[in-house]
Amino acid sequence: MADFREVFAKAKHIAIITGAGVSAESGVPTFRGAGGFWRKWQAQELATPGAFARNPSRVWEFYHYRREVMLSKHPNPAHIAIAECEKRLSKQGRSVVVITQNIDELHRKAGSKHLLEIHGSLFKTRCTNCGNVTANYKSPICPALAGKGAPDPDVEDASIPVEQLPQCEEDGCNGLLRPHVVWFGETLDPDVLTEVEKELDMCDLCLVVGTSSVVYPAAMFAPQVSARGVPVAEFNMEATPATDKFRFHFSGPCGTTLPPALARHHSEIIA
Repeated sequence: MADFREVFAKAKHIAIITGAGVSAESGVPTFRGAGGFWRKWQAQELATPGAFARNPSRVWEFYHYRREVMLSKHPNPAHIAIAECEKRLSKQGRSVVVITQNIDELHRKAGSKHLLEIHGSLFKTRCTNCGNVTANYKSPICPALAGKGAPDPDVEDASIPVEQLPQCEEDGCNGLLRPHVVWFGETLDPDVLTEVEKELDMCDLCLVVGTSSVVYPAAMFAPQVSARGVPVAEFNMEATPATDKFRFHFSGPCGTTLPPALARHHSEIIA
């Protein structure tokens, strides 16, 4: 940690790549692995363009449930340490960017400003007709979804008619809205990826937090940073196949390991 802190003290452009592990301590369900079911389905059976085309009501119930769960969750010490670090370093002319694959907006809630959400957000919608993207924090998102979305396996589908599902409010559009998230089988937004590449080319320190570096995107991003000789620090519950490529590895819950790593260094000049 002392070695990491020396590198951290000198870094001018820090890129922090985060995944599901950073939100786990906030009690956010991941829908991955053995317990990852909503009713009878796993996320990868619902989070697809095909599933939405076949049954938009069921997919909206699933996302309504996830939105409602998230409204009761709060950032944990890892999110807060990242946001406070960005705020403090910006006063010293240094930058922190968060590149997250999480769609829960907990980084935003914690106060992170320079944020690239590569998988979109639970709290944004996109119109399937006009393409308009809008932030939406309504609870419920539409009257027909009130009280729907219970995750228990024996709950019947609400089978809400399409015209009662969330609709576009742009003038005269009324198109069906979908969650503005990247589904299985969809590609990432090229504009966001361009922004990510720019940040990774510029960074002089990279942190990989709560994402196993076999899972895209960290699998692609962090090793390319490491390959140009930039120090990479991995904060994760366990070692990953990429661990030996990185200069630093800190094992354990991010909420415990990250705050001391990102705390003010004694050499920092606070204006």
